[in-house]
Amino acid sequence: MDQFVLKKLLSADAPAPIKIWSRRSYILPQFVEQTFAIYTGKSFLSVKITEEMIGHKFGEFASTRKKPVHKKKEKKK
Repeated sequence: MDQFVLKKLLSADAPAPIKIWSRRSYILPQFVEQTFAIYTGKSFLSVKITEEMIGHKFGEFASTRKKPVHKKKEKKK
């Protein structure tokens, strides 16, 4: 567990999402009902923490891979 994530939560006074880059940190019970912006390598993904997430890592809830978008073929007339 990285201590700076907990310190960041305690020092946050605005209801804005807390930006974190540490995907390896575990989710603690103190984080429930908080919104975190988890860095995916390119952008931040906003995630609201629930009780079921306790004990998991932040990185499990912010995928770093994009789903492929397949173009539809147009029919010739």
